[in-house]
Amino acid sequence: MASPCFVPADILLPSADTPLDPWASIAVDQFTSQPEYWQRAEELAKDRPSTLHIVLPEAYLGTPQEEQRLHDIRDTMENYRIRVLTRQVHGYVYVERTQMDGSVRQGLVGAVDLEAYDYTPGSRPAIRPSESTVVERIPPRLKVRRGALLETPHVMMLADDAGKTLIEPVGLHKEELPLLYDGELMLGGGHLRGWAVEDPKWIEEINKALAALADPKAFERRWPAAAGQTPMVLAVGDGNHSLATAKAYWEELKPTLTDEQKQNHPARWCLAEVCNVHSPAIEIEPIHRVVFGVTAKELYAALDQWDKAQGKNTAPSRQRFRLADRQGEIDVALENPTAPLTVGTIEDFLNQWLPQHPQASVDYIHGATTALALAARPDRPATAILLPDFDKADLFRGVVLGGVLPRKTFSMGHAEEKRYYNECRVIG
Repeated sequence: MASPCFVPADILLPSADTPLDPWASIAVDQFTSQPEYWQRAEELAKDRPSTLHIVLPEAYLGTPQEEQRLHDIRDTMENYRIRVLTRQVHGYVYVERTQMDGSVRQGLVGAVDLEAYDYTPGSRPAIRPSESTVVERIPPRLKVRRGALLETPHVMMLADDAGKTLIEPVGLHKEELPLLYDGELMLGGGHLRGWAVEDPKWIEEINKALAALADPKAFERRWPAAAGQTPMVLAVGDGNHSLATAKAYWEELKPTLTDEQKQNHPARWCLAEVCNVHSPAIEIEPIHRVVFGVTAKELYAALDQWDKAQGKNTAPSRQRFRLADRQGEIDVALENPTAPLTVGTIEDFLNQWLPQHPQASVDYIHGATTALALAARPDRPATAILLPDFDKADLFRGVVLGGVLPRKTFSMGHAEEKRYYNECRVIG
């Protein structure tokens, strides 16, 4: 029986002789401050089939090009549907992405049911965002999706599949599957290969694995404190606001449909790639904080006072991190954490402390080396809050027990390692 949240789809691809470079384009929310990247991409894709022509890079938002590009996207989608997207897979696509370090990230492309997903704070559906959704980021994306014929999302979902039952078995038998594409991605994006998964035997195996991940008893054994919740099957790893946009469009469209249409309309689903969070190729790194305008000793004193004011925690705390400035480092152990993860407790503290100290500000930094360098600058006081390594299990623990993770909790790989637009699907 098919899972209610991730199902086979009618997936469209260009002809086999269409090269991935420049057909596949990087996610629109990358290189937003580097217009030169998008200029190079435009040059590569000029007069050639490319998903770049049916998406709107965020670097163009608010520019004179925005409205013209939106108009061109509609025309290009119509053209591609007739003349370019000549291959169709009814099922899943098994994907292997060779990353910059040579590791291979495995994935499974299918359709997530937007009825099983909700980004409203406090909701507990089968598909959940991993981080808070900023609703102000949805309208620009909605301009593209509203009335569009096609979708080609870059959404990456994560499954908590320690037993490697969902994706990895397909990979072991990939040579038995029809190869769909095999090539390099544009501008150093790595290598991408994909195989069609249409055999009813494999679809049934995938559905069984999904059903096991959705089993309420197994979920309660995994997370006793979450007993009674709808089991969380998938978490959004990347492309959170793209999936939220698909949901917003579906909710906008539903009142115009009959009950029968609501069951079958293609906009009810959204293409996404599911990966296993336990894969060695999935790297999740903490995003550190640098607080400007305060020394490490001053921030430690404030943290200590705030921590003691939270009330005694009966359970032992494992939340530890480091403060660092140009004078040195301080190890910190929280006795009374307010959130399941260290980053959540830190955000609770900063949300209370920063408004009381208008001379201070915070920035979110990838990489401890960069955070330390910023904190060591002599021009003004600054303190790096160096968060512990992000355990992959913490992602699901934080979402299941804490709702969603705080903003800027983790990052997944380099910009060039994000999912590229490649597979398409009719939604209009």
